[in-house]
This record gives sequence, structure tokens and C-alpha cells, in this order.
Amino acid sequence: RKGSESPRLDAELIIAHALNVDRMRLYLDHHKPLSPTELGAVRALVDRRGKGEPVAYITGTKAFWTIELNVDGRVLIPRPETEHVVEHGLKAIEDRPDPLIADVGCGSGCIALAVASSRTDSQVTAIDSSDDALTVARKNAETLALPNVEFKKGDLLTGVQGTFDLILSNPPYIPTAQIAELMSSVRDFEPVMALDGGTDGLDIYRRLASQVADRLKPNGSMLFEIGFDQGAAVTTLLEETGRFTDIRIHKDYAGLDRVVAAILADDAVP
Repeated sequence: RKGSESPRLDAELIIAHALNVDRMRLYLDHHKPLSPTELGAVRALVDRRGKGEPVAYITGTKAFWTIELNVDGRVLIPRPETEHVVEHGLKAIEDRPDPLIADVGCGSGCIALAVASSRTDSQVTAIDSSDDALTVARKNAETLALPNVEFKKGDLLTGVQGTFDLILSNPPYIPTAQIAELMSSVRDFEPVMALDGGTDGLDIYRRLASQVADRLKPNGSMLFEIGFDQGAAVTTLLEETGRFTDIRIHKDYAGLDRVVAAILADDAVP
């Protein structure tokens, strides 16, 4: 009745969280009555969900890749589609020992920490302009005990030193006019600055396209997550720099454009 697209799953996650048990326990103990205190805790969380608050913010956690992250309203909730950035990014550096990696606009740290946990020989620099996001991401790195990640506050790559084997980013890419049309659980609860990509959704891509080439090592790779209809536009932005080769669009499991990848051309190194 409240418009949830996954009411049973939402209920299971919320009840399990309120009772501090895993979801399997709900089935094993399905005849067990709840105490008034337990029922009150469940009802309070259900009320929050009924008002549209995302389950991940209610439980405070979100599974991503092979890790679990703490999340709250200071950061965008990691989406399964973003795992494609991690997947293709890891493939791009599989033959590079001790790779240096940058995650631009790290948010909760999902991409940076997923890559760092999969490539323990890497050194990952996670960058964000939001102090709140960096606080959440640092806490996640501490919880996951990942010492190979450092955090920097910055406006994209401005002010961050060094060159990288791999640069990753899931920037804001929703056109401003479409923000009001998003589901209320996204529009009313998740940080707008992590969603709004400007008039056509491409503002950050334009800026990154001109920055990334100067910050990649020879034959280094970059990968951007994109909206389903932005593949051609982002490809054109990269082509116009004249500095990238092997520009490819990778699709997600729904068959939609999801990641644009490119390699720094041999003759593009400063």
C-alpha cells in the first residue's frame, strides 16, 4: 500500500534488523511471538519505510561486491549496477602489479573499497568533495581493515597528486529536470549532489574527460559509470580530447549501457 516494489524483502530485512537476527532465523522461528518491546522496535522501522526511507538507511548497511558497507543519508546507496565498474576495472589492471588507483567521487567508498579488497597489492586514492561522504568512507575502510586506501578531499582530480594505472568514477549523471521525477525514496532521502549531473547529466563527464588523460600512466585505463542513454555522448566527449583509444561501452545484466571504458593512447602521455 505504500508503494514498495519489494515489500516482502523490505519487511524481512527490517524485522531481522530490529530483532538483531539474520533473515533465515525469521523462517526458522516464524511461530515465535514477539515481545511488546520487539514489536515496538519493528513497528517503528516499518513506519520509517512506509514514509519512503530506503531500507539501507534504516538498517544502516548495504552489501556491495564482496563487502558490506555502512551507509546513511550522507551518501548515495551503492547500486548493483555499480559493481560493473569494479568488475571491468579489475580486469583492466589484472596484468599490472601494485597498481595505483583513483576513485573520483567515492561517496560511501563502495568502488574504492571493493577494488582494494580484491587487489590487496594496490594503493587506492578515494576522492570526494563532501566531508560527510569522506567520514562515512573512512569508517568503512576502518571496519573492513583495508590499509591500502587513502582518502582525499578534492574537486574531482584537482589538487590530487600523482598518476594512476586506473581511474574510476560513478559521477552524478541524472539531468537536473529529472530529479523531481525520481522515486520518492531516492529524491527525498539520498543526497542531491550525488545525483544531479546538470542540465543534460554530463557536467562531471565534461570536466573529467579533460582531467583524466593527464593523470593516467602510459596505457592506463579509465572507467565511468553512465546512465543507460549516455553511452554515445560520453564516448564523444572522450573522442574529442584526442587522447584515448579503445573506447568501449559495457552493458549491465539488463542489457543497458552502464560503463564507458578507455585507455590512454601511447602518444597522449604528457
